[in-house]
Amino acid sequence: MSGAGQDAKFFQRGKIQELRAELQAAETRDKKFTKRKVVLKKIVANITMGNDMSPLFTDVVQCLGTPLLEIKKMVYLFLVYYGRPKADQIHIVIPSFLQDCNDRSPLIRALAIRTMSSIPIPVVLDNLTDQLRHHLKDRDPYVRKTAAICVAKLYAADPRRAEKGGFVEMLRDLLGDSNATVVANAVAALSEIADRPDGVIFRLNLTVANKLITALGESSEWGQIYILDSLLRFVPQTNPEAEIMGERVVVQLQHANSAVVLTTIKLLLYLMNYMENRKLIDYICRKMGPPLVTLLSSGPEVQYVALRNILLIIQRRPMVLKNDVKVFFCKYNDPIYVKLAKLEIMYRLASEENVREVLAELEEYASEVDIDFVRKAVRSIGRLAIKVEAAADACIRSLLSLMETEVTYVVQEAIIVIKDIFRRYPGKYEGIIPKLCEHLDALDESEAKASMIWIIGQFANRIDNADELMDILTDNFLEESTEVQLALLTASVKLFIYKSSVPEVKTLAHKVLKWATEEVDNPDLRDRGFMYWRLLAVNPVVAGEIVLSEKPPITTDSDRMDRGALDQLLLHTGTLGSIYHKNPETFIRGAMGKALTDSPALNAHSRQVLVTIQRERPATAGPVTVQGPGPIEPSQDVTISPDISKPAPPLPAEATSGGDLLGGDEEDDSHDGNDSDVDEEIAASKSRPAASTVEDPYSNLDGAFGGYLAETPTPQQAVRHGEDDLLF
Repeated sequence: MSGAGQDAKFFQRGKIQELRAELQAAETRDKKFTKRKVVLKKIVANITMGNDMSPLFTDVVQCLGTPLLEIKKMVYLFLVYYGRPKADQIHIVIPSFLQDCNDRSPLIRALAIRTMSSIPIPVVLDNLTDQLRHHLKDRDPYVRKTAAICVAKLYAADPRRAEKGGFVEMLRDLLGDSNATVVANAVAALSEIADRPDGVIFRLNLTVANKLITALGESSEWGQIYILDSLLRFVPQTNPEAEIMGERVVVQLQHANSAVVLTTIKLLLYLMNYMENRKLIDYICRKMGPPLVTLLSSGPEVQYVALRNILLIIQRRPMVLKNDVKVFFCKYNDPIYVKLAKLEIMYRLASEENVREVLAELEEYASEVDIDFVRKAVRSIGRLAIKVEAAADACIRSLLSLMETEVTYVVQEAIIVIKDIFRRYPGKYEGIIPKLCEHLDALDESEAKASMIWIIGQFANRIDNADELMDILTDNFLEESTEVQLALLTASVKLFIYKSSVPEVKTLAHKVLKWATEEVDNPDLRDRGFMYWRLLAVNPVVAGEIVLSEKPPITTDSDRMDRGALDQLLLHTGTLGSIYHKNPETFIRGAMGKALTDSPALNAHSRQVLVTIQRERPATAGPVTVQGPGPIEPSQDVTISPDISKPAPPLPAEATSGGDLLGGDEEDDSHDGNDSDVDEEIAASKSRPAASTVEDPYSNLDGAFGGYLAETPTPQQAVRHGEDDLLF
């Protein structure tokens, strides 16, 4: 076809009558079919612009007899657009389809079969089946690779027809084809079918996996991506299988295409879960570093994709970029989203060896113009102090020097992170509290104000004028945000416990408690006020032991993603899920979840956090039978439902007159237990005998107020510090 510059003249709105007249006029004295090409280009251009050209269906179809490939392409493109809306007229095209399917030219045969598979109409699919079966065994590889993709289209239109016709088995046979492009397209089609909720299960054995790796060298870039991605469906049964495959695939890291590199890294990270050779794992980690660094020399969009993937990778395999923290120092012309991503990676890679360089870089960022970037930089300095104990003194000095600039947002961010540093190193840096109090007037944001109030309340015994400061801060109690009100309430109670003999402190505490319980609508604040009031009224000594109990020190463990969730996300490296840091099934309707598959080769650390995903099949409608007395509830998808056959015990007299104000907190904490408790509760509820509803008028009301199920609190597993459990 002509170049894009010459075809631009066709993109003008045309009238149906004029185009029909031009087509009819082109039938005479047009031996080289030049006029027909021009008219068809105008029609295709109008379709591209969104104009309805369906009235020309019969006129355009008559051009199918033209023995020119360029015209056939345009006619078939027209049929793809309007074949379904014109289903009542599509039968007139079937003879031309069948004739082109048997054409001598492989291009025309492939074009015909591709067009037929793109029109999911029963009359077309009926004629497609036999032709597709024949084309999957065509002598020309171009036709075979086109037919492989057509099988996926046929499965999407009619799964039963595709399975009954044996097309899935024929696709599997194509995995052993001599042509690498055919193999890649067969893999792509099988993957597309397997990713459907109603699709077949696509798994690879060692023999097929080795054949796919052999085809990598002769495949195109997209073919390599499809093959590498399909190798994630191979589950190594022994450690040598994973190690040999990793050694054969690692060469793909040198590819120039960023998508191939990221897909290769995804496969290697997957295979490392099944390896036990520590030297090979270290070797692969060292090999993955340079390609990731190279991606940072691309445009800002590719940089951001690479940075989001790197953030996941270094949480699982820190030694991949352990010595490359300087690569992530921000440039002056980086977009803000790239700078923020680099900032997070710098914090992740910070260690005692490079903490000075990282801290100096963060101090430079704190003087930038962009407010959001400065805030993140100041907060990163505080997080650095919490993560690397040897750098805590230097970070504190840096934060104090930044506060001397008296820039409002810098001061506020510094106070927020210094509060966390106090929690991390109790009794070490309290001497800087007077300097913090000097900036009390600069606080106008809720989080910063709440942090300063926490500091005053927590260390009220060391601040001489703590009561005066609290009196100033509580002046606008009712106008403050809920976060600040909660902080003021707790701080005033702490101040009262520290200085209960001071009359002004008593008045202040009483005033705040009265506000919290009588003039505030927020239930959390009101309940906490009642709880504190009851504690102080019953036993002030015990209240002091509870409110001023030793706080657990803050650690950086909360910054680390859950290991099981991390292993899942790494299976989506190079996809949209790796950018959002969410599994695709959470934001894409119908997406299939991925997880590591258990096998004898899976290492012990990965098996401990293994996430199991059950393949969901489309639900079939059927009657729902509920045993036991009581009305049958309507069918609905509920994950956890309480046992409606168990009668609810009548409330005791004590509970109606006034109960324990702390009871609600224990119930909330109980939801932090393991999911196994829920399964045990459901199993136990099924084994309970149904109770008579005659004896208890409140029977079957357990589920009337939502699907709440109280669980027994279980202790969390102990976290072992000092061990690098990320290597296996």
